[in-house]
Amino acid sequence: MDSEKIRKQAKDEFTEYLTYRKYRKTSERFAVLNHIYTIKGHFNMDSLYNSMLEDGSIRVSRSTVYNTIELLLECGLVVKHQFGAHAAQYERAYGNENHDHIICIDCGVVRESRSNLIGEEQLKKIKKFKVSYYSMYIYGVCSKCSYARRVKLNRMRRK
Repeated sequence: MDSEKIRKQAKDEFTEYLTYRKYRKTSERFAVLNHIYTIKGHFNMDSLYNSMLEDGSIRVSRSTVYNTIELLLECGLVVKHQFGAHAAQYERAYGNENHDHIICIDCGVVRESRSNLIGEEQLKKIKKFKVSYYSMYIYGVCSKCSYARRVKLNRMRRK
C-alpha cells in the first residue's frame, strides 16, 4: 500500500476514534498524526516534537504532541516500544513490515532487521488467532560495544 493511502486510512481511523469518544478533532492532532506517518522507523517524543518544529508547517505544543501520542496509542495507530531502561520509542502501526528489533544492552542502539526469524508457517500454526503484525526484541551487545569491552579488558590485563 502506498504512503498516501496509508496516511488516509490512519486519518480516517483517527477521525472515527475521536468521533466515537467525543474528542475534539483539531488540526494540531491531525498534524501530529500526519507527521508520524511520514517518519520511517522509530522516534521518541523529543525527536518528534523537534522534527515538527523544524518542519514548521503547523505549530504544536509539546503537551499536544504528548497527549496526541496517548490517543494514537489507545486507538492502535502508534506502537510503543520500551527497549530496556532507555526512553520509550514509538513507530507507526500501519505501513510497517514485520520486523525484529536488535537492541544493544550497553549503548542502547536499536536496529531493525527484516530477517523474519518467525516464518509464515509458524504464524499460521497459532490457532484461533489472526496475526496482523509482530515485532521481536533481540538483546545483545553490538560490535562497537563488544570491541570496546575487549579493549578495556586488554588494558586491565596489562596493568
